[in-house]
Amino acid sequence: MSERAAPFFCPYCGDEDLRPHEAGHGAWECAACNRAFQLKFLGLLARGLQPNKTNGVEGDGI
Repeated sequence: MSERAAPFFCPYCGDEDLRPHEAGHGAWECAACNRAFQLKFLGLLARGLQPNKTNGVEGDGI
């Protein structure tokens, strides 16, 4: 993987006017709502997604 993925929209207001934030790696700021946030990849789930007979897909239970 050569480049890091960038968010497409602000998780707070949904606007797309995002810029890298000076706080460092994974930090972004939204010009629309004036918020700064940080994204972090935690890892892969050990068991992955499993089919659920009632709702379709079951995650890790969080």
